[in-house]
Amino acid sequence: MDERQALIAFGALSQETRLRLLRLLVMAGPAGIAAGSLAEQVAVSPSNVSFHLKELERAGLVSTRRDARSIVYSAEYDALSGLIRFLMEDCCSGRPEICAPALAAPCCQPGEGARQ
Repeated sequence: MDERQALIAFGALSQETRLRLLRLLVMAGPAGIAAGSLAEQVAVSPSNVSFHLKELERAGLVSTRRDARSIVYSAEYDALSGLIRFLMEDCCSGRPEICAPALAAPCCQPGEGARQ
C-alpha cells in the first residue's frame, strides 16, 4: 500500500458510522453482511448506510456481491492488512523488537473479543 492509498483508507475510516460498519464486517468474516442488516445493526437508514459503504468500497476496504435481491458487503482483509503493514513498515527506527508485540498478536476469530 502506498501513501495515497493509506490516506484514502484513513479518510474513509475517520467517520464514526463507517468505522462501526467496517468493524461489523470484520467480525462477520468472509461471508459478509447484507446492507439491510448492517443498517439495522448500526441504527441508521438504508440510504445512509449505502452512502457510507460506498465510501469504504471506494477506499478498497470492503467489497460487494449480489445474493439474490440483497447486496452483501465483506471486509477486504488484504487491504486492511496492507494498511497495518503500511503503518508498521518503518517500525521504531530500525528497532523491530519494539513493534514485535503488536505484530505477533494473534488475530481473533470473527466475533471473538469484539469490543462494542
